[in-house]
Amino acid sequence: MINEVWLNQRALIVSGLIFLLATVVFAVMTQFDSTQILGINRWIKPIKFSISSAMFLFTVAVYLIYLQGFEQSKNIITWATIFIMFAEVALIVMQATRGTTSHFNISNAFDALVFSVMGLLILTNTFVIAYLTYLYFISDFYLPNAVIWGMRLGLIVFLLGSIQGGYMSAQIGHAVGIADGGSGLPFLSWSTVGGDLRVAHFLGLHAFQIIPLFAVLMTILRVSYPAVITCGFAIIYFFCFFTVFWQALNGQSLLRGL
Repeated sequence: MINEVWLNQRALIVSGLIFLLATVVFAVMTQFDSTQILGINRWIKPIKFSISSAMFLFTVAVYLIYLQGFEQSKNIITWATIFIMFAEVALIVMQATRGTTSHFNISNAFDALVFSVMGLLILTNTFVIAYLTYLYFISDFYLPNAVIWGMRLGLIVFLLGSIQGGYMSAQIGHAVGIADGGSGLPFLSWSTVGGDLRVAHFLGLHAFQIIPLFAVLMTILRVSYPAVITCGFAIIYFFCFFTVFWQALNGQSLLRGL
């Protein structure tokens, strides 16, 4: 699979590797720059989004190699996702360099414009993945049935996570019951004292990696009815996603729910 991904989706893989290299650069910068934004080193957010972008592009590459036909559509998805990820992270780095927040920042006309552009980029990405989801329901595959359904259901939950992210943007903040920033989990920065919509967003966006991997595991272990078990896992995963979303809406931190 690795060879096939490299041969057929090299642009996505190279782009992902660039983001991993950027992650190293940003990590080094945290050691020489102590400037903080909302109580967190300003390079932590670029690190998180670089890692996330690399994982996203690698995953899209895997999805595309198993999609039979639709070559023009696959090219559009490839270059659209690459452009969107680079543009999004570039804006986040720019705002970090300026010493201000990128998301939910409408403090002046320029920052509001940056936030609006970021929102438009992610909305476009959501439509791109929605199209990929559609293709995954009409294409023929040479994969185990459990894996096919794992990938399909992973895409659906990903889209739900994207929609939940849109709700978060509409609220102009990720915290509920408290101000953005403050006490949070190490690195992730999820609030430990109030509701944080980013928890559900994280679960939703990584569903299209976790659910297919679970399906692959069920296939490798040769369990009975792997497709049924995968669908059951996807339902449980969605329930967890919805639970932490509802928990955040009620102003409860993840730790309180645990």
